[in-house]
Amino acid sequence: MTLAEFDNEYRKTYPIVCGVDEAGRGPLAGDVYAAAVVFSPDTVIEGINDSKKLTEKKREKLFDEIIEKALYYSIKTATVEEIESINILNSAMLAMKRAVESLGVKPDIVLVDGNKTPDIDIPAQSVVGGDAKSQAIAAASILAKVSRDRRMLELAEEYPQWQFERHKGYGTKLHYEMIDKFGESPIHRPSFLKKYYEKKNKS
Repeated sequence: MTLAEFDNEYRKTYPIVCGVDEAGRGPLAGDVYAAAVVFSPDTVIEGINDSKKLTEKKREKLFDEIIEKALYYSIKTATVEEIESINILNSAMLAMKRAVESLGVKPDIVLVDGNKTPDIDIPAQSVVGGDAKSQAIAAASILAKVSRDRRMLELAEEYPQWQFERHKGYGTKLHYEMIDKFGESPIHRPSFLKKYYEKKNKS
């Protein structure tokens, strides 16, 4: 079954199918992003897949095609402050909820990548590995990932010493070295660094 066919199975019962995914749950810095996408039943985008399996160049190309061909799409975030206040999982769910609620159409069903669904007043179905099964979820995965990466490049110019353009906020060796050298920036997630500091203090 193709990714588009997967969505069309749901359309037999729910005409307006929305795919939702997030990006940025793991990094040590920056907001968490989520996107929601609605396609028409006859839209097929070649090469679409889980954003993590695509090259950056391919994601960028698909980003433009998804925006051009989607009936509706929305990209929203939850901030670092929200992540620190309500934790990363709840923040990811909040970003998803925001994306769905600002779509411009009320979907009949929302297909969400993973094993949890946001708190929305629309039927929602969690789909484990959904970004490799559903075209709408895979598209949302790409929109969220590219949007977050682009924002991290902008923030790299604001906070050059942490070199966000090289690691996008993920916990790479270089990133930890920059934190050791310069401390935390205003866009770091302090709760994500607690274990690192504890381990460092013990050694």
